[in-house]
Amino acid sequence: MDVRMSLSIEEKLEILSDAAKYDVSCSSSGSDRAAVKGAIGSSQACGICHSFTSDGRCISLLKILLTNECVYDCKYCVNRRSRDTVRTAFTPEEVCELTMGFYQRNYIEGLFLSSGVVKSPDHTMELLYEVLFLLRKKYRFMGYIHVKGIPGADSVLLEKAGFLADRMSLNLELPTEAGLHLLAPSKKEENILGPMRHIQGGIHGNAAASKGVYRVTREKIGQTQDVNYLWETALTKEELGLQVYDGVQIPRGSDRNQVAAVSGSSFMSGVPSRIQATDRYTPSSLWLPESIHREDRNWLASGKLSGFVPAGQSTQMIIGATNETDFDIMSKAENLYQNFDLKRVYYSAFINTTHDSALPETPDGPPLLREHRLYQTDFLMRYYGFQAREILTPEAPDLPLLYDPKCTWALRHLEQFPVEVTRADYGTLLRVPGIGPTSAKRIVLARRTGMLTFDALKRMGVVLKRAHYFILCGGQQLYRTRINESFISSELIALDREKNWQLLRSTNVRQMDLFADFQLYQPNTNIISA
Repeated sequence: MDVRMSLSIEEKLEILSDAAKYDVSCSSSGSDRAAVKGAIGSSQACGICHSFTSDGRCISLLKILLTNECVYDCKYCVNRRSRDTVRTAFTPEEVCELTMGFYQRNYIEGLFLSSGVVKSPDHTMELLYEVLFLLRKKYRFMGYIHVKGIPGADSVLLEKAGFLADRMSLNLELPTEAGLHLLAPSKKEENILGPMRHIQGGIHGNAAASKGVYRVTREKIGQTQDVNYLWETALTKEELGLQVYDGVQIPRGSDRNQVAAVSGSSFMSGVPSRIQATDRYTPSSLWLPESIHREDRNWLASGKLSGFVPAGQSTQMIIGATNETDFDIMSKAENLYQNFDLKRVYYSAFINTTHDSALPETPDGPPLLREHRLYQTDFLMRYYGFQAREILTPEAPDLPLLYDPKCTWALRHLEQFPVEVTRADYGTLLRVPGIGPTSAKRIVLARRTGMLTFDALKRMGVVLKRAHYFILCGGQQLYRTRINESFISSELIALDREKNWQLLRSTNVRQMDLFADFQLYQPNTNIISA
């Protein structure tokens, strides 16, 4: 492995920003932290300016790897151990200087930090934590930070990073265990889902603690079930009947190690000695890992940060590297949303960068149209009330590429159409192609005070060129249309023909470059030309 630590920071930036471009799970913040006196930056709910390339990659954050060294040899990865490429690494201080330099010049509004696994997961996670700690304490940076968790790292390291980051993510990489075994045999799905569950517990514990509630855990030490996720219903102090035990209030008749009167500690691992019973949460009593020094614990507990991973967690799946169906992919995504409370699942069209014999060739470029359809299905599940099995089934496991998944569902259920928009409820309107959540709410509100017309529907945001096949307004169709599957499908295919053709034929896919595209980076000058 050709590792070059003597490179200039500009040369490292060129290598490590390029190596990070295939990770797409970095688009939105979702946290809300106002500016702090004496600190730099803020992280409002809409504080990140999103800018995307045609292939969906986000350039709103400074997106870099800490290092492109890696002990793993995943066949799809551009940074795999056996690949002949130049390796380098930032020091934590260099990452901080870059982030502050870009932020102060208004080029970015936050940091997305990932890394190859160098030496071991624990060593890598320690380095990532050091970057976050320096940014937050030494540089007083209160802006948005998204950090990648390292599967296999100790849970304490994940917790420490979680109190400093706005969002964390662990990439599932491939939709099934079989696919992971084929292309990344050194990784196991359980080693990815375990930390996800741990972060989920931390988010829940911190949220419960901030509301001043108590949760009782059922200890099952020595069994496979983790005590931290077997919470009972949240109880008040009076309902628990608290007593003072060793200076701490816990339920009467309970052993100290059987209770987590949560101030953040409820998501710790199932080791009795590390479960603490504490009083109600206040910002000054925020629980922190014992491994953090006292003065740093006091600083972190000062209330200037937003708790544990306030913007939630996300993950990413590579699409097209293995032979999973769309049904497999969306079923996995649905499971992650329901059981792990993920904010987003990202789908990354496979780009063959390593040309390993185990990988499929992609002569027509990455499957961007398939990626696009999966995102549309994902939005239907998250915002429209659909379930994966309504859109995809084992008998019809793949999405049609020529029209969107909402139309796919509608064409399979033509007996439910046309819908009368003057009477249909909100949930029914959401299932009409061309009507989204905003326009559905406007329809429900507008019809209370007056008559609806097709012109009014258009002003409300209804896409009539798609919706008119499926709706009536006052008992009338916009155009006389046959409710026939083959006729409507052919019309819908014609609507999207040009866009679909562009996505299918996109063979020249590249990441938009912050430096080259905007002439911000001059190789022979300091980091950034002001």
